[in-house]
Amino acid sequence: MKTNKKIYFTGAITGGRIAQPQYVEIVKILGQYGTVFSKHVADESLGEYGETDLTKEEIHDRELERLNQSDLVVAEVTTSSLGVGYLISQAINAHKKVIALYNGEDDFKLTAMIRGDKNVRVRLYKTPEDLIAILNSEVS
Repeated sequence: MKTNKKIYFTGAITGGRIAQPQYVEIVKILGQYGTVFSKHVADESLGEYGETDLTKEEIHDRELERLNQSDLVVAEVTTSSLGVGYLISQAINAHKKVIALYNGEDDFKLTAMIRGDKNVRVRLYKTPEDLIAILNSEVS
């Protein structure tokens, strides 16, 4: 199943860590397809202040470098995050495929700037099985 894709993953950190358990599941599934950049986002030890041992400039530059090296971007967008929105915008500008995962059946809480962008494939999920099916169809 491994396709050696370079996959950039992003999800809320300072916007809230409530979806962190889903991040773990997503990173695990994505790892079956290749290299996952920024999988540290799923780390349960990462707090709501993010990485405090690096400067904001170091984080910014590292993440943009990883994003630019990637073949596609997977963003968990259930928790609102300015950083995730910024990275999605950067990915679109770099002509990357963007998959936005939203946990639940009501994506009306998701900003229209994501829902309405034809360059972002918004996919709803409820269970780990849903994630597997969605990512199998989108990434493989």
